[in-house]
Amino acid sequence: MDHAPWHVGELRAQALSGADHIPGGAGIRDFMPDQHRDFFASLPFMVAATLDETGAPMVTLLTGRPGFVASPDPTTLSIAAQSVDPAGRRLVAGAPIGLLGIQPDTRRRNRANGVVTAAGPDGLSVKVQQSFGNCPQYIHPRHVRVDRRAVIEVEPFQGLDARARKQVAAADTFFVATASGAGVENGGADVSHRGGPAGFVRVAGDVLTIPDYRGNRYFNTLGNLLLEPRAALLFVDFAKGELLQLQGIAEVAWDEHDLPGAERTWRFTVTGGWRGPAGLYA
Repeated sequence: MDHAPWHVGELRAQALSGADHIPGGAGIRDFMPDQHRDFFASLPFMVAATLDETGAPMVTLLTGRPGFVASPDPTTLSIAAQSVDPAGRRLVAGAPIGLLGIQPDTRRRNRANGVVTAAGPDGLSVKVQQSFGNCPQYIHPRHVRVDRRAVIEVEPFQGLDARARKQVAAADTFFVATASGAGVENGGADVSHRGGPAGFVRVAGDVLTIPDYRGNRYFNTLGNLLLEPRAALLFVDFAKGELLQLQGIAEVAWDEHDLPGAERTWRFTVTGGWRGPAGLYA
């Protein structure tokens, strides 16, 4: 990019972490390089973040056979998939979108954030405004397959019920959707991966305590949380092919190092969510 890509929340988070020396664009582009375009086209699923009617982040999965994502030019993604859950229904023309492409068997991942320019029965078209890669840290290798045969209504719930607590407590992976809030330069919706040993997310009532390990030092997620504390988490039970989407409020404890390997922690208070078919198995 010909200008620094950070918004005010990311700059503040970098300073709070002591990593405020990140130069320029640091690998963040306003277009997708060919290797990213080819990578997205090879995937059987993508993780997508957008906003609900109140502006709170939501997150879902988009699945298909490899090739369901195409890139006709370096700033466009065409995604031949729909999600019928509450987050998927918000992916309409003009909606902000954060996309994560992840290949668990190779531990490769790339992100693309932008705006939905068209949506319909055949899928989505996305104008990419930021494109960047992430390192393979904390990605658990697994071979993922897609099964789109089952169509089941999602089950909404409030708070964190016992079934959800059990799934979160056993997880080694989740995805987090955040947003910068309206009117923020270089802002928008974003989705990122988090991983660790099984049980790395601590559960107490409706509150999750999450270690924040050393990463790429961009602080896209935590920078967004400084501006908009609402977030959404997506857990996938790859054995059962089920997903759990949680919405709630996050707070970062910048000086808390109690969890093994964590540079800091953050707490997520669940207000509600839904469960339903993921269409993914491992």
